[in-house]
Amino acid sequence: MDAPSDLTCRKPPCPLCSNPATEPFFTHRKRDFLFCPVCDFVFVPPAFHESPEQEKLRYTFHQHSLNDPGYRSFLERLFQPLKSRLAPNAHGLDFGCGQFPTLSVLFEEAGLSCDNYDLYFAPNRAVFEKTYDVLTCSETIEHFARPREEFERFLQRVKPGGWIGIMTQLRDEAPSFENWFYKNDVTHVGFFSRATFHYLAQTYGLRLDLCEQGVILLQLPERSS
Repeated sequence: MDAPSDLTCRKPPCPLCSNPATEPFFTHRKRDFLFCPVCDFVFVPPAFHESPEQEKLRYTFHQHSLNDPGYRSFLERLFQPLKSRLAPNAHGLDFGCGQFPTLSVLFEEAGLSCDNYDLYFAPNRAVFEKTYDVLTCSETIEHFARPREEFERFLQRVKPGGWIGIMTQLRDEAPSFENWFYKNDVTHVGFFSRATFHYLAQTYGLRLDLCEQGVILLQLPERSS
């Protein structure tokens, strides 16, 4: 582990729950990682974040396609448990669809409709004027510099009783943080655990289903009568 930088001593508040009492957690390749004891979130302070230009350049190297059976199988881990919970006419939003939208194709193959949004590759802000039965976020939430803001945006876009489906590697399912490949991606700035999602579910009154292999399903409450 590298020596912590002076910036660690400044300890910015948690970007997920705003707790000011964050703690040094780890330092690797000149990046500091801080820990929040309130929501169990580990994050990289903004001083170590990539620029938007650097981020977008890195994302252009992602070459995913449903023609790849392994990638299709990967997405099915999120899609299948969601599909079983959705009505036949459900309308979805894939948030962070990337350069080559693919999860929405699985929706369409199942007879469901799905819009796409990506900050860099599909910046269709019209989606923020709609509400959806389901919102998916696959391998994207770990990139959020302002995770609470983005999560609350999710809640605003999903109808009462609707679902949020997230796929991300969970910190407490890794063998050790020091040896965890996930932390080495410089565009990964937020690291969730099962306890973090329990915190979010309790804070926002959501039903939480923790599935296997980093799949997290959250259901909004039905509208009260």
